[in-house]
Amino acid sequence: MFEENILTFNPGGDADTNEIDNFMDIRDIQRQLKESGIQFVTEADETSDGPASFMITDPDGNKILIDQHR
Repeated sequence: MFEENILTFNPGGDADTNEIDNFMDIRDIQRQLKESGIQFVTEADETSDGPASFMITDPDGNKILIDQHR
């Protein structure tokens, strides 16, 4: 699926893929990162709700995927 190193975070889920009730929506995380000047590889549609994802790159060139499933 991915040809390079990638780190993935899933808002709304714990390490065992169990759903958690209180979590920050991916669009709110994206807005905060944009306000901090982070550049995006891909972006979540901020007019949507529910599942979405975005990807950024760390200073070493590794991709970071934030992937909300619900």
